[in-house]
This record gives sequence, structure tokens and C-alpha cells, in this order.
Amino acid sequence: MTIHVSAPGKLFLLGEYAVLEGAPALLTAVDRRVEVTIDDSASEAWLLTAVGLGIENLALQTDGALPAGLAPQVRARLDLFDAVREAVLARASRPALRPLRISIDSSAFSRGGHKLGLGSSAAVAVALTSALARAAGLDLARGDLFHLAHAAHRSAQNGAGSGGDVAASVYGGLISYTRGAEPVPLTWPAKLSLMAVVTGEGSLTTRLVARVADYAAADAQRYREDMSRLAGLAARAETALVDPAAFLGLATDYFQALALLDAHAGAGIVTERHRELQALAHREGGVFKTSGAGGGDVGLAFSLGGEPTERLSAALEAAGATVVRLGFSAPGVQEGSPE
Repeated sequence: MTIHVSAPGKLFLLGEYAVLEGAPALLTAVDRRVEVTIDDSASEAWLLTAVGLGIENLALQTDGALPAGLAPQVRARLDLFDAVREAVLARASRPALRPLRISIDSSAFSRGGHKLGLGSSAAVAVALTSALARAAGLDLARGDLFHLAHAAHRSAQNGAGSGGDVAASVYGGLISYTRGAEPVPLTWPAKLSLMAVVTGEGSLTTRLVARVADYAAADAQRYREDMSRLAGLAARAETALVDPAAFLGLATDYFQALALLDAHAGAGIVTERHRELQALAHREGGVFKTSGAGGGDVGLAFSLGGEPTERLSAALEAAGATVVRLGFSAPGVQEGSPE
């Protein structure tokens, strides 16, 4: 038996943070994929390899649980694996699986040893949930896969996260995502260009979200005002896609609203480098904004297609900003051997 499953990463294009309060978010799946391979273990032990985490053939307990005695930092890195394993076994009709050898490769989501912020943990949750479910004899519809992977992902992140990154990984393409609702598939306009830009060395999403949550607890009224502003803008995303110029204006307004939220929360969503790139993009007739949690994760540069895109790309390169070559609207979770 050999099972192979891959799942894509994501980019939040609009609606980040506001999605946590029920607003719609616009996301695209990208062509960086997590690869999970499962086959029978040659020994009596479960074996786990996690490429990118420095873990190779880690012997697990007889039920696949993490072994005792792991260093705290290693255990923390593997919380997601354990959460997925528990979620799948809880759904399976049989209480245990035969010993398995599991390989998880998320190395495509890093550059120079630093995470890009493309949703690697969500993609791992989706690919691993799908693969383990197959090994356990579960036939999951996409909606069931989303709910199971999202629950495990939230558990590993202490209840944080909207589920948008998990939805993009499951369904793929370009989607409008609202918590508690089925994702709506959308089409990216041909005359609108998107580039992903390196802005730092990656950020810990849970830390930034926690700082915003602390702000909400400390100043509930101003937090509600900030979120209402963001939610109103996010609600216009789907309509604005039909008019590239309108979408550029909306992306500008959303970045400014995020910067105001960050000024109030002191979270570190918007950095000085972001402001530099925003000014550069504006001079070239384009728009720059943060993506997802912000901080050191990749940012987004939007422009009209053709010559404006070429001009903006050249200006970014001249300013020392690296554009990450990504394919957008990538397929969702897939079974089968990697290409």
C-alpha cells in the first residue's frame, strides 16, 4: 500500500483579520504544495519523516502517538501531526491502524530557510488528513475533509484561525470564504496582475493574531470600529473583481485600514518595509498590501496587466525586493503520485 496526497498553499488577497469576525475573505491557492506519502512500515513501529523540520524516521508509539521524551520544541512542531492523527482515528470505524511510515514534505513553502507565509501548516493538515483517512478506510467528501482538517488545525493552534487557508488548500482555485459557509469559486480577471513579494523572514501567525485579540479585549469599542471598517471593504471584493481599477482602489483602502488596526493594536502587521513597498508601488501605478497575518510574510503587488506589470516588477527588483514566482488558482487537494 502506498498513498500519496498533495495540497496547495494559499494567499489571502483581501479580508484577512476581518474574516475572523465573519467577513468574507478572498483567497487563492498557489502552486507550492505539501506532499504526504504513506506506506506500510517495515517494522512494528510507526515512522515519521518531516522534511524541513529535521525529523527523519522518528519512531512513534504503537498507535502512532508521539513518543515520550521529545524535546519541547520538537513536540511543538509535531502538534499538528498528532492533532490530525487523533481526529482521523476518532472518525475511523476501526480503533487503530497497522504501523505506517509517513513522510511529510513542506520544503516548497520556505525560501532560504525562512517560511514565506503561504499556509504550510494548513496544507499539511489537509494533505495529512486526506492521506490518513484513506489509510483508515474513510471516504471523505471535500466538505468533510475541510471540517476534519480545520478542526485539527485549530486544535494545534490553540483555537486560532479562520479556516480560510484550509479551505483554499482543500478546494483550490480562487475563492470567497466566509466562516460557516461553503466557499464560493471565483474567476481572476485577465487584466489584473498579481505578484507575491518577499517582505521579511516570515512571521508566526498565532502571535500576531493573539496581539490583535489582546487589543480587542483592552479596547472593545475601537476594535469593533476597526473591524467594521475592514468588513465593509472585504464585502466589496467579489464585486470589485469585475473592474480591475476598482479592485486596485479597494486593495489600497484595505491596506490603509489594516495599518490603522495595527497602529491601534501594536501587533506588527504592517512594517516599515511594507510602507516602503506601498510607496514604490504607488509611484508605478500599482498597489502593495500585506497578505494574511502580515509581519514578515510575503506581501502582494497588484497592477494592471501588460506594461504596468513589467514596470512595477522592474521597480521592485531595483529596490531589492524579491518576487516569488507562483502560479495562482492552483488545484486543491489531489491524490496520486507527484509530477
